[in-house]
Amino acid sequence: MNKRLFALLTAVITFTVGVAIASLSLPNVLRKPTPLPLPKEIPVNSYRVSGPYTYNNLALFVLHGPDETGNRVYMSLQDAMTRGIVIVHETSDVNELLLENISPNEDVFVQAGDIVKGGRQDRVLAVDLILPARSGKLPISAFCVEHSRWQQRGYESGDQFTLTEMSASFSLQRAIKDAASQIGVWNEVEKSQQKMSDNLSSDVRSGVSPSSLPLALESDAVQESAAPYINELSRRGAAANDVLGVIFTINNELIGGDVYSSNLMFKRMWPRLLNAAAIKALAELGTTTDAGPVSIETAASFVVNSARGAETLDAVTPRTQVVKREIESGLFFETRDMEYDGAWIHRSYLTKKQ
Repeated sequence: MNKRLFALLTAVITFTVGVAIASLSLPNVLRKPTPLPLPKEIPVNSYRVSGPYTYNNLALFVLHGPDETGNRVYMSLQDAMTRGIVIVHETSDVNELLLENISPNEDVFVQAGDIVKGGRQDRVLAVDLILPARSGKLPISAFCVEHSRWQQRGYESGDQFTLTEMSASFSLQRAIKDAASQIGVWNEVEKSQQKMSDNLSSDVRSGVSPSSLPLALESDAVQESAAPYINELSRRGAAANDVLGVIFTINNELIGGDVYSSNLMFKRMWPRLLNAAAIKALAELGTTTDAGPVSIETAASFVVNSARGAETLDAVTPRTQVVKREIESGLFFETRDMEYDGAWIHRSYLTKKQ
């Protein structure tokens, strides 16, 4: 073997051995990573359920499906108030406010659990409501989420309200939609503030009004701690154009969820839903259970079974009808637009735990 050929073979062998050693001892960017198992999917009635998608102690299952045939799209209350076409008026009645839609042609969907601040006390809206264009002033049931004030606060209006970025947690929704007790709402507000303060090692209560739920939820400590949950999970609801709703679990326990008749409606509501769930997860940090993660089959069964309970009807307005169904472990609410043959807009699922 001549010297040139020997040198060439030596170089090739040296290079091959070096690559092999490097692949064993150093991270190899060329090597394909082991694929993570895909979240499971199963069909449930007219939905397809996927998940779970998890961050820390919060997980969600996503409900996919086609938009309802002939569904109507409503402006969200948040968008309407941002644009200045819906006004929320104080009435001096703790459990009632007045909503006014001044738009000439746009209907607005108001969701139970929306929190408004200002007036004489901060409130949470207690029922779903379709607010038609040129509505005039329509009454809506509400509960106080700030029990120590009955006057104008600072530079806020004492006669009107602003909508917060916050929405009621599932446990607060149970207090307003099921028990419908003002004392129960106050107890839930106080308990939530205390849990968040304990888990964040920072008093989240506002010095301006310590009993105000929205001021506590807007605190820097709460928002900064909720941000990782939101950053990690927000894309799960916004990624696909067939997502209609989500079901949440916290600490491996089902807590509830929301479904809408169209993907556009869901996307308009999704940031508020996730924000509320993330803050509730913060409040429940450190609460352990012996149960393992909730299976997709369990989440699907909850969706199906909750809608099979004994039914009651509530004619909120001539146009808005809410159906309530109840089983031992859960509650189901369906909001219908009677102007359009009772077409459903929103379905809400709540467990009776937590």
